[in-house]
Amino acid sequence: MTARRQFIQWIPAAGLAAWAGRHAQAQTKVSEKDPQAVALGYVEDATKADKAKFKTYAAGQKCGNCQLFQGKAGDAAGNCPLFAGKQVAAAGWCSAYAKKA
Repeated sequence: MTARRQFIQWIPAAGLAAWAGRHAQAQTKVSEKDPQAVALGYVEDATKADKAKFKTYAAGQKCGNCQLFQGKAGDAAGNCPLFAGKQVAAAGWCSAYAKKA
């Protein structure tokens, strides 16, 4: 009887975990044409950053090694708090770049 009750209690948690997994995969990438991305100079390829407009850009800077990047090392994309609900490319760059400690 106890095992059945425990099983029934775990069903909602398992459903929530499955939903969260699908939701995380369904996130869209930030478009370079998104108003927030334009304002921050976001590009999916850091080597294409507008160096004349954004003088703070330096070679080697990219979203993947920024403090704001919430993806894991080696991920092609990850969340960024500046673009709520959307993912940035690990190889991307924006003017809010802050080197990871």
